[in-house]
Amino acid sequence: MTTTAIEARPPSRLLTLAEPGRAFGELASFYALRPLLSTLPRGDGHGVLVLPGFMASDYSTAPLRSLLSDLGYDAAGWNLGRNVRIDNARIEAMMGCVEELHERTAGKVSIVGWSLGGVFARELAKMAPEKVRGVISLGSPISDDRGHTNAARLFEYLNGKEPEPMRGGNFRKLAEAPPVPTTSILTRTDGVVHWRGSVQCGDREDCENIEVLASHCGLGVNPAAVYAIADRLAQAEGAWKPFRASGLASLFFPRRALH
Repeated sequence: MTTTAIEARPPSRLLTLAEPGRAFGELASFYALRPLLSTLPRGDGHGVLVLPGFMASDYSTAPLRSLLSDLGYDAAGWNLGRNVRIDNARIEAMMGCVEELHERTAGKVSIVGWSLGGVFARELAKMAPEKVRGVISLGSPISDDRGHTNAARLFEYLNGKEPEPMRGGNFRKLAEAPPVPTTSILTRTDGVVHWRGSVQCGDREDCENIEVLASHCGLGVNPAAVYAIADRLAQAEGAWKPFRASGLASLFFPRRALH
């Protein structure tokens, strides 16, 4: 399965304009279903680093981290402020987050990244696979073509066409998955990153795509996405299996070919 034959394009303006309202509805649903979400599979206490999206901060990931903590994980934010500038110092600081959590929990950590945070999650796992248990990205532009996102101009205005890490030879194979189990959670109604830009390609069994019905700005609190995150994190280390929603939950996960 490949997507390279289709010209990269950002989502429609209609989807983009609808983002705020849809995201607010997903946040409301998250809190309405919070007691039920607390019954999701419990974790084994391993560390989970949660990275925010472009222009966002730890504030945006607080609901998800709170739930993960309640489920038994050592869930941590990055404590690096707003996700705006991309330079070598920022990459080094993020790697420091991975190393600190790895040392504190005495084991491999999982990294969950929302949007641009998911790109970072994948690249950090490539840099230190011996410290990373798995990666989950949410609506992340993991294609090597920035044409899939309508945030490209703002990103390049703030970071240039080639951010410092790229000039050093890194971040040049974004579509290549890290050498750890990797899940891309995406939505066809994403109003920021076209869903095709979030599709993982290749024939590795431990690299999967999960489609949910969500907005881009609501992915981190969308109940279906949260269900998938909890399911993936609850897997025993070294015992990865493809995602399969069961019972009524399966109604919220479209099973369509992603091409």
